[in-house]
Amino acid sequence: MSKRINIVLPEATVQTIDRMARPGQRSRFINTAVQHYVANRSVEALRAQLERAAVRDRDLDREVAADWFAVDHETWKKLDEQPMAEKKPATRGGAKFTSRRSTRP
Repeated sequence: MSKRINIVLPEATVQTIDRMARPGQRSRFINTAVQHYVANRSVEALRAQLERAAVRDRDLDREVAADWFAVDHETWKKLDEQPMAEKKPATRGGAKFTSRRSTRP
């Protein structure tokens, strides 16, 4: 079932449609374009694309995580072996944190 509607488009858009669609096929072209847009830009479509990418890239993600695990493990091992006297609290640029909250209402 089809329904007739009236829409207003910029002249440049109409010219583009006329270049792309065969004579008498504007409605079909616009319908196809809208369906394509919805299929590729809706929240559900984007979520599905992310899920497909996650499944596709899972092996690569695991490989990268495994590569970095060795680096993380070595760093934590060095930190754990460091005597408590040598351990200093983490500060930015060696400076103390001096932010103060205002007590004014």
